[in-house]
Amino acid sequence: MGNGKKLFTLVGLAVLSLVFLGLYLGLGQDVNRWSRPDPEGMEAARLMSEAQKIIFNCRKSRGIQPENNEFDPNQTGLIGLENSPLTTTLGNLQAKRTATNPELAALLVHLLRKAGVKRGEVVALGASASFPSLVVASYCAARALDLELLAIVSVGASQWGANHPEFSWLDMEDCLRQHGFTRHRLLAVAWGGEDDSGKEYPEEVKKRLQALARKLDLQFLPAGSLEDRVRQHLDLFLAAAGQSKIKAFINIGGSSVNLGADSSVLELQPGLTGVRKIPPAPRRGLIQEMARRGIPVIHLLNIRKLAEIYGLPWDPKPLPPAGAPGFEPEKRMDKTTARLIFGGYVLSCVLWLTVAGIIRKRAFRPAPGRDS
Repeated sequence: MGNGKKLFTLVGLAVLSLVFLGLYLGLGQDVNRWSRPDPEGMEAARLMSEAQKIIFNCRKSRGIQPENNEFDPNQTGLIGLENSPLTTTLGNLQAKRTATNPELAALLVHLLRKAGVKRGEVVALGASASFPSLVVASYCAARALDLELLAIVSVGASQWGANHPEFSWLDMEDCLRQHGFTRHRLLAVAWGGEDDSGKEYPEEVKKRLQALARKLDLQFLPAGSLEDRVRQHLDLFLAAAGQSKIKAFINIGGSSVNLGADSSVLELQPGLTGVRKIPPAPRRGLIQEMARRGIPVIHLLNIRKLAEIYGLPWDPKPLPPAGAPGFEPEKRMDKTTARLIFGGYVLSCVLWLTVAGIIRKRAFRPAPGRDS
């Protein structure tokens, strides 16, 4: 009789194990399927390849000789200098080159769709010039999805970004506009650097940037406290959106006005991220402010982690051709889902042992007058 009790319990545990194993494997297969970009994703990648050629040739026409840039072996025109008067922070060269992959534009199409953005809707972009390739990718993804993209970009950049004094982000913007990349709306530019003041830049560099901004009908936003700058950026986005609702916010790089001054921002995963902590206004950046308003946030900063999650090649040479299978949507099951499955399994086992014990006592109760 004792063996029957044990067998009854073990069969139940085995069934639970098979059920949760099937759940884990089923979800794993769902998130590990290799993705070939859909038509809009392929179009975004094609546009990004086209934009790179435009920027490269534009750079070359201005005598900067991008073909001689040993740090840009793929000749994208989007890799800057190790140090310059516009350099604000340290940067990783491999990350900058990884971000020039046209598949980043296709990935952004995927992330925007995952955020629930539909054709014709409004998306806001806040970026530093540290990853000019990702700004270009955003322009291309928005164009492929027929979105209204509202952007504010700071001209300061980390190492290897758009930090060439004679070929800043404003120069790249100028080149793109001249070749038909005009579907986005660059609302204003910020100085970047410490407090978005530009006080660390040489005066001749600032004068050149101001003249180029005027040519592009742009204004430089004034410096101020973090709270003031967040409010100013937000007001510009909301005014430009008008009666339309902003459906997603894309952050690129580490601009303080976007990240804020709270350490919780370090916990954010790249991609479509969940912002769990909203700090008080004096420490709050646009990421948290947008999340507070219920607007999905796409966070593009930790490029190595982003590449790991989506199966993107690290520092590829040469770049993959646009439209080739290039990224894996949600390549790995996230830790939260895995923990929930494991927790559910443990809880189910505990409940089964409890229920099985009750059932055994009733089912295997000895008949009156007999020993058990």
